[in-house]
Amino acid sequence: MFVSVVVPCYRSAQTLPELVARLAAVLPGAAIEHEIVLVVDGSPDDTWDVAADLARSHREVRAIQLARNYGQHNALIAGVRAARHDIIVTMDDDLQHLPEEVPRLLAALTDDIDLVYARPREEEHGLARSLASQLVKMTLSGPLGVPDARSISAFRAFRMFLRDGFDGLTGPHASIDVALSWGTTRIGCVDVRMEHRMSGRSGYTLSSLLRHAVNLLVGYSTAPLRFVSCLGLVVGAFGLLLSGIVLWSYLTGAITVAGFTSVASMIALFSSAQILGIGVLGEYLGRVHACGMGRPTYVIRSEIDRAAAEETVDLRSDVLS
Repeated sequence: MFVSVVVPCYRSAQTLPELVARLAAVLPGAAIEHEIVLVVDGSPDDTWDVAADLARSHREVRAIQLARNYGQHNALIAGVRAARHDIIVTMDDDLQHLPEEVPRLLAALTDDIDLVYARPREEEHGLARSLASQLVKMTLSGPLGVPDARSISAFRAFRMFLRDGFDGLTGPHASIDVALSWGTTRIGCVDVRMEHRMSGRSGYTLSSLLRHAVNLLVGYSTAPLRFVSCLGLVVGAFGLLLSGIVLWSYLTGAITVAGFTSVASMIALFSSAQILGIGVLGEYLGRVHACGMGRPTYVIRSEIDRAAAEETVDLRSDVLS
């Protein structure tokens, strides 16, 4: 088994040395050959310096620096596309995902399974974060129809051929889990132990997870458009009913003077529905415009690959000799 471990890195200068050391201790017993791809996602601290030093001192480590912060999923896409081996493992940089659990993921990747998610035995986040995370998973499993979305986590292992399914994925709003679901329904999960974050604070706050759920809905589903269509039908039916009631009241003499309250309520109701519909359509048009401008998913600033450099030197030596 040949394994590439992809780690998106942001504000993780303190944890990367231990993470790489523990992976280097575990992976030789689980894989014939392995590599560790550290993708530094425009981190404002010295994470890139640490990752670069690790790549220079460890032949199996590669360091990729993105031009700016693009987000975790975009950084994952960059690392997955750069991976060289048959099996790709993705994990966080904060040691919540234990390197010692990687062999369990690899063992669960049997002949009839293409994608395995690690499911924590115990919830490691607070109530608000957990509820927001469940909302994202409900978005994936409901409108997007992603199989086994309730088991999705950032700690996953999958076969390299699945990345062929999102070769054409462009634009700033990427979701690797949706992209992976385009390639397979042969998905499994395995229970693993996870730890609390070793240092710093997670970038996934309640508000960012809610934004991520909205991005998933608008970016990968037409459910909001269908919702606006249904809302238009409901509001139209309510308007017809209200008009019928007002007309009947007028014909029977119950109303002698038109009431301002009814007119104002109807205007407010219809205006709200129209503004909501325009907002949803505008969101879709904005994303189409962003893709049409050619806005990239990521841009790589630099890369350090000691193994490739040594192979190039050896090849040149062979040619000269």
